[in-house]
Amino acid sequence: MADRGYQISRYLYATSNINLPNFFQKSKMSSVWSTHANWMGYVAVSTDDSEIARLGRRDILIAWRGTVTYLEWICDLKDILRRADFGTDPTVKIESGFYDLYTKKERGCKYCSFSAREQVLAEVKRLLEYYDGEEISITVTGHSLGAALALISAYDIAEVGLNEVVCDGKGDKSSKIPVTVFSFAGPRVGNLKFKERCDELGVKVLRIVNVHDVVPTVPGIITNEKFQFQKYIEEAMSFPWSYAHVGVELALDHTESPFLKPNKDPGSAHNLEALLHLVDGYHSKGRGFRLATRRDIALVNKNCDLLRREYGVPPNWRQDENKGMVRNSDGRWVLPERPRLEGHPPDMAEHLKKVLRNINDDNGSSNGKQQLGPA
Repeated sequence: MADRGYQISRYLYATSNINLPNFFQKSKMSSVWSTHANWMGYVAVSTDDSEIARLGRRDILIAWRGTVTYLEWICDLKDILRRADFGTDPTVKIESGFYDLYTKKERGCKYCSFSAREQVLAEVKRLLEYYDGEEISITVTGHSLGAALALISAYDIAEVGLNEVVCDGKGDKSSKIPVTVFSFAGPRVGNLKFKERCDELGVKVLRIVNVHDVVPTVPGIITNEKFQFQKYIEEAMSFPWSYAHVGVELALDHTESPFLKPNKDPGSAHNLEALLHLVDGYHSKGRGFRLATRRDIALVNKNCDLLRREYGVPPNWRQDENKGMVRNSDGRWVLPERPRLEGHPPDMAEHLKKVLRNINDDNGSSNGKQQLGPA
């Protein structure tokens, strides 16, 4: 991240649960990881003066990873809606598996004694206090499952009012820090009320999708934002499987790239590196495909087989067991001993208390919201 002008301020962890059984792999490195925890992303902040000047503000970045395969989405996604609980409107609902992943914690696990939600809110609160008085933006991004978490966390930040700024010294919150989501191959997350609430809160979302990818079409295959009578069915009939996408869609087609095979393999269509390749080459409708940043096309084949054979890049060349290899003093490539990672910073609970006070000040009480604090 250093060469992009950002510095990582903390890592994010989540705990697996029965609602999403195959979305995680249990750790094989018990000396480094808890068997209950999964590394899910990070929070970073722009620290380079030239990058801050380019953006016109200091940016807080939240990035969520996603390792979900195409088949796992089909087998494991539980498209049951439940109340979001982050605001006061009981009709705002999100998919229950995503909710659990974002809010669950594991007693006795030092990485997940705080939920992913608590980790995010506490760190954003800390950074906003540290850079108080500066022009700030909050950017959230993720791929696949990470895209769902990105949208939920962006909504959460706006719903609890963390992005509201006191401007006149009297406690009146008269301006808002912009919250923006860049979603890659993301599924639908919540119902129509959830979409409407995100719009009301000013959360801006750009959804980058491959038109041949099935994941952005689920859940809500029957009732979604394309259905004319969705609002009636959701409100009058309380239909429990009504979902709606949030934001603006940028639909790309991998068959339009001269570097990629024209096949319609669903796994390749869901691939993040393929999407990044398409974003690099897309300029507008009707204009030719041309790579703008010289992003290496070999990255496309990291974990799929989508590059045309004439480019000579082997398929699926990245192997998990070789990740992190380094060259030692003898010139050999080896897997190094890895230090045990730290859990949560000691001031986590302090910043969470401030978030909770912020929520209670806005609403008069917690109103049954998800309890914030250690397990």
